[in-house]
Amino acid sequence: MKTVEDYLSFLQSKGFQFQEDAIGFIYFGKHYTNASDELINTAIELTLKAQKTFDGSFYVSLLEMLISNGIKTKHEAIQFVKEKELISI
Repeated sequence: MKTVEDYLSFLQSKGFQFQEDAIGFIYFGKHYTNASDELINTAIELTLKAQKTFDGSFYVSLLEMLISNGIKTKHEAIQFVKEKELISI
């Protein structure tokens, strides 16, 4: 499993550019929710798929929703957003 740092480096190598405020939102969400790197990376991925760019407020809201619903893995997160029709994947 990739750390958040590794995942951001991977995305940047694929052409995604994160502004400093986006990086701030990512780490704020991580510390605010105490989520695992897997869940943080999944929330970043789902945010990018839903918004086509990084939207910090969407990301934090999604992360809070995943945590409050007891979601712990990428698989559970994808199932959750599909069931709630939050994102079409």
